[in-house]
Amino acid sequence: MNVGNLTITLIDTGDFALDGGAMFGVVPKNLWSKAYHAPDEQNRIPMKACALLVRGSFHGKERVILIDTGNGKKFPEKLAVIYKIDHSRTSLERSLAAHNVAPADVTDVILTHLHFDHAGGATSVVNGKIVPTFPNATYYVQKDHLAWAQAPADKDRASFMNDDFEPLRAEGVLECVDGNGELFEGITLMQAHGHTKALQTVKIQRGEQKLFYPADLIPTTAHVPVPYVMAYDNHPLTTIEEKKRILPELCEDGWIVVFEHDGFVNAATIDRTDKGFVRGRVVEL
Repeated sequence: MNVGNLTITLIDTGDFALDGGAMFGVVPKNLWSKAYHAPDEQNRIPMKACALLVRGSFHGKERVILIDTGNGKKFPEKLAVIYKIDHSRTSLERSLAAHNVAPADVTDVILTHLHFDHAGGATSVVNGKIVPTFPNATYYVQKDHLAWAQAPADKDRASFMNDDFEPLRAEGVLECVDGNGELFEGITLMQAHGHTKALQTVKIQRGEQKLFYPADLIPTTAHVPVPYVMAYDNHPLTTIEEKKRILPELCEDGWIVVFEHDGFVNAATIDRTDKGFVRGRVVEL
């Protein structure tokens, strides 16, 4: 789809699964399994890790921007089994190639945060060495989030893997952003702190068309209702307040929301009902 003169493409990086109870916190299983999908025998629900590709001219310079990178392929076998990581259907590299984008073509990578299912594909193993997957790109992460990832709380310590981001620092390609604001023309970063410290959501707007990439603030369509927050969130009450602030704007201004982890719906608008906010019209990217 197009947002103004920008071309926006969903990049499906592959499948994985997480515990349904952890994904929906205090919401009872008989509710979340109907709102999203029934779990497997290990109580895991099917999920995707969908990045976003943005191509266009920014103040006269052509950029190929990738937002998040999926799980990547560096997982030890034990963890790959636990999280049911599966690249048999597709992968980051194959999805980019399908749209005629090679790793060397990517100019910029915006990492919403450094949990493995968002930053795992940022680095790759080449000849036994872990290197940036996109050799010509600058990577962007919030300064406060990088500090958190380097000394995380016990709650999300297991979600950070140093090999996903420390090689970027070593190569000098990781740039820290400090707070909210426009990174590129029409691309604005806004912090959220409920899921993890200084996650950066991404707003893309040129002309009347508006696209919002909330990452783990709203990971699936089933997480649109305000009370549906994750047990993975460091501060679930903060997530609720952040959703209460953003959902009215998304609904009233007709934003298209991209659901990074939804295994079935890539994007949709938001509607308000007498019972609260819900998924609206499904949009194909």
